[in-house]
Amino acid sequence: MIAAEVLDEIDEAIGEGISTYELDRLARSVISEKGAKPAFLGYRGFPAAICASPNEVVVHGIPRKDVILKNGDIIGIDVGTFLDGYFGDTARSYKIGTVDAKTEELLRVTRESLYAAIEKCKVGNRISDISHAVESYVTKYGFSPVRDFVGHGVGRNLHEEPSIPNFGKPGKGPRLKEGMVFAIEPMINMGTYAVEVDENDKWTVYTGDRQLSAHFEHTVAMVGGKGKILTRGKNYH
Repeated sequence: MIAAEVLDEIDEAIGEGISTYELDRLARSVISEKGAKPAFLGYRGFPAAICASPNEVVVHGIPRKDVILKNGDIIGIDVGTFLDGYFGDTARSYKIGTVDAKTEELLRVTRESLYAAIEKCKVGNRISDISHAVESYVTKYGFSPVRDFVGHGVGRNLHEEPSIPNFGKPGKGPRLKEGMVFAIEPMINMGTYAVEVDENDKWTVYTGDRQLSAHFEHTVAMVGGKGKILTRGKNYH
């Protein structure tokens, strides 16, 4: 899927000294070369092709020339693409240079929780089985799943029903059926699950306590009775 190919290119470029604006320009170039369109650009007025969310930004960070990545940062990059009538949506979080052990753990646990959730993508299971898998995994390590923003269906629209929270009791909500397609996206905070939206740009979402947050996302289709990841990358599975 093209969205994953965009992040593969960002994998190669991201590092100390690059601005989030430059990463956005790279994403736009790759999407254009593939004959696709950036799904986020202009969506409800969003001004960029990627969301670039460093450190205490949970999601929806706007790329900027003056946000330059430095050693010790982490950043979530979220990208959506549109081609031939369908949307794809994926995100990865990156460390820049060297980070401390607790931050490494946050990144690892958030990514692992995504795969724990995908394991629950089986025909006959319910949506909240996915949700519960994320919450039960990350809380073992003392981390908190964000409650105000959720995963979602994806297909002919960027955001479709059903919503897929990253918390909740199992056995609730619609049953999973063959052919469903989801964007499953754990957004996990080091501290409180509470978040705040920037009053000025109305997009940037910060952790309430300004501790770190990580974000990983795959588009997953129900095929052959289980979840098939559509946004696997070159070096990212």
